[in-house]
Amino acid sequence: MAVETPPRRSLEAVTASKRYSLSACFTLVIRLIAYGGDQCDTKRCTASKLYRFGLVEFRHSIRSIPPRCILLTPTAETLLSPADTAKARSRGIAVLDVSWKRGRFPPVPQAVSRILPYLVAANPVNYGNPRALSCVEAFAAALFIVGEEEQARLVMSKFKWGGTFLDLNREPLEAYSKCKTAVDVLNAERMFV
Repeated sequence: MAVETPPRRSLEAVTASKRYSLSACFTLVIRLIAYGGDQCDTKRCTASKLYRFGLVEFRHSIRSIPPRCILLTPTAETLLSPADTAKARSRGIAVLDVSWKRGRFPPVPQAVSRILPYLVAANPVNYGNPRALSCVEAFAAALFIVGEEEQARLVMSKFKWGGTFLDLNREPLEAYSKCKTAVDVLNAERMFV
């Protein structure tokens, strides 16, 4: 017996109700994965909130991060660009949910490391600070850059300040999403730094 897949619904239809089964009403285009380093305050942890909404998968072991997925990390040397879209769609996007204050990010050799271009944080802890993004801001920025603006809006809709991040960074995000390669993103980034 074949199982019917539910029809894809718009962002507005999905977010109209606070209680919903994500898989029943919105098909996520890109898989989101967070490595939980047990270093942050769970009340402020944006990745934990996304997990509660069924928008992100949590991993408690570096080895369980899918091979060849896009790993967003500030230690990467290559900028995320639209050229990474196919890899993001097939393997997913991952973040390391660890404290930036400790300054140590565990190596993830099986992943493809990427750094986000210049963006400004809108979260209550780091508002206005460049490159000090929360996990949800990093996910949303990456989704926007690889062409999944609707999914970016969905993850940001779970936070009161979510719309502020997208508004604050609208111009750079649109510029980065129109680029082709990491070199193009680097050239676009120079306009905003």
